[in-house]
Amino acid sequence: MSEPDDLLAEIEALEDKLTQARSSITRRFIGQKRVVDLTLSTLLCGGHGLLIGLPGLGKTRLVETLSTVMGLAGNRVQFTPDLMPADILGSEVLDTASDGSRAFRFVPGPVFCQLLMADEINRASPRTQSALLQAMQERVVTVAGADRPLGTPFHVLATQNPIEQEGTYPLPEAQLDRFLFQIDVPYPTRQTERDILLATTGVEESSAHQVFTADELIAAQTLLRRMPVGDSVVEMILDLVRAFRPDDPGASERVQQTVAWGPGPRAAQALMLAVRARALLQGRLAPNADDVLDMAQPVLSHRMALNFAARARGESLSDLIADTAETLARPGAAA
Repeated sequence: MSEPDDLLAEIEALEDKLTQARSSITRRFIGQKRVVDLTLSTLLCGGHGLLIGLPGLGKTRLVETLSTVMGLAGNRVQFTPDLMPADILGSEVLDTASDGSRAFRFVPGPVFCQLLMADEINRASPRTQSALLQAMQERVVTVAGADRPLGTPFHVLATQNPIEQEGTYPLPEAQLDRFLFQIDVPYPTRQTERDILLATTGVEESSAHQVFTADELIAAQTLLRRMPVGDSVVEMILDLVRAFRPDDPGASERVQQTVAWGPGPRAAQALMLAVRARALLQGRLAPNADDVLDMAQPVLSHRMALNFAARARGESLSDLIADTAETLARPGAAA
């Protein structure tokens, strides 16, 4: 069997398991198909996700369910204003042996797992938020001068309340850039909310079951990176990311007057993986232009910012991303 045939067979086999995973997840997290697909894509890409929504929309429930379905050893940290970096990373304690000798022993923190749920991450101080920076980027933490590797795979799924609420601290730009996706969790539709009421207020609730193992997830992440990406899709990704940099010669007048700072190369890398994940979830061998358009919002919205004048005018990043992406998708737009 040739390499393309092998790849297609592996994708078809993985598609079946992803269908089972979706089904298992939606038994506990009802509706919100796009939110489920984006969180699954986060894990398939080997990245981290930031789920933003009001309290009570099921963000924590979704992450707990994913830990079960994907077969990952998970820990949960409830971020609060008094949480310290050592509460996440761990610390060294001084032990006294029976013979009277003393030695330091490292007590690992909850970050030493495969799926870390950072619940309400923007409730903690910037000092504590930044404790995750090295872990998210390098999959290692340095405590007391020693580098300590984390679990494999390692993912952070953080939940965040809207920044307008009291008692929250905005995440620093460097940390936002470490999140592969910003996943907005909206209110459910009326029918979905009805289904939630009926499913969760009875005597018994549905439970999720394991579909993947950690090794199978790693294999899926490797398979995703083997998927071919056509030159036209690569060029579209580059055009889109560079279009939002206000100092780029190709930036539109609207972007120059609206955007304070645009996405960097990590955004293009994220979009390259994201379009593959969307194609994989749909059982296709390679991504297309529709995948780029669909994944632009979750990849770019947290990697750029409006300037003061644009915010004063009531401009929206979502509208800017959608309009620019649609413009670039038109035939001959790149030229």
